[in-house]
Amino acid sequence: MSELELDLRHAHRLMLLARTIDEREWMLNRQGKIPFVVSCQGQEATQVGMALALRPGVDHVLPYYRDLGMVLALGMTPVEVFLNLFAKADDPNSGGRQMPNHWAHVRLRIYSHSSPVATQIPQATGVALASRIKGEDAVTLVTFGEGASSKGDFHEALNFAAIHKLPVIFACENNRYAISVPQVKQMAIANVADRASGYGIHGEIVDGQDLLAVLKATERAVDRARAGDGPTLLEAKTYRLVPHTSDDDDRRYRAREEVAEWKKRDPILLFKNLLIDRGLWDEPQDQALRQEIFDQVSQAQAAAEAAPDPVPDKALDHVLSS
Repeated sequence: MSELELDLRHAHRLMLLARTIDEREWMLNRQGKIPFVVSCQGQEATQVGMALALRPGVDHVLPYYRDLGMVLALGMTPVEVFLNLFAKADDPNSGGRQMPNHWAHVRLRIYSHSSPVATQIPQATGVALASRIKGEDAVTLVTFGEGASSKGDFHEALNFAAIHKLPVIFACENNRYAISVPQVKQMAIANVADRASGYGIHGEIVDGQDLLAVLKATERAVDRARAGDGPTLLEAKTYRLVPHTSDDDDRRYRAREEVAEWKKRDPILLFKNLLIDRGLWDEPQDQALRQEIFDQVSQAQAAAEAAPDPVPDKALDHVLSS
């Protein structure tokens, strides 16, 4: 089996793992065991494809709350994901302090973000500047939705990064809706990447449902950053298949027919079919893998539920005061 075949199978596994954990989160939320879900369903190819172009623990990553597939591909374990969901003491994101899906992992160089939309974008520019000052051979990648590109944080970050030609990739996961607001009602251009020319940086659009296309586009952006050619604004056209969060009713703002059409382009289905077409996969293998992942997720959930809760006398740890 070639290295490429192994990588393709690994990518498929990562997407299935993200989807299975995500589906388990919805079940746990409905059982009242976790507070809410911010789903990655439909965006797994974008997230895994971008992550596989990076060097975990070397490159800096500032993901947004929907990036379950990305953090798994970077090396966060299912147990660690569930420790965060259950707000356990050993949660690597914050020791049980931060909200679900506010990813952080020191060893993997994953930075936590704040809930206000787009705040992670100028922070990524700062991380890239610090990385440059330190003389690191590292790239910084930050992700966000298209709604974030309407915030001032986005424009200030791109402007500063462009002036200083910082090694940063601004990766927009354009899932067509800023919560309930469709793209046409929150920007007057067809593509977020079109804004790149206004800052004198490279902009590129990629099909976010095609993992290999995302991987190659991100690799090009990484190569430019490492070569000193400055930032890239990369836009992946994708779609979230479920509501914005578990508190959202997306039937109020998008037609069921639209969602049904996009389900035909489910990135996991598309990638499985690609593997089958190449003679690398078949349905029995796929069913066996799904069962293996289901069992892994169940074990991870059980381990996290049994883990110790934070203790009250640790509540003020890591809190800064003047």
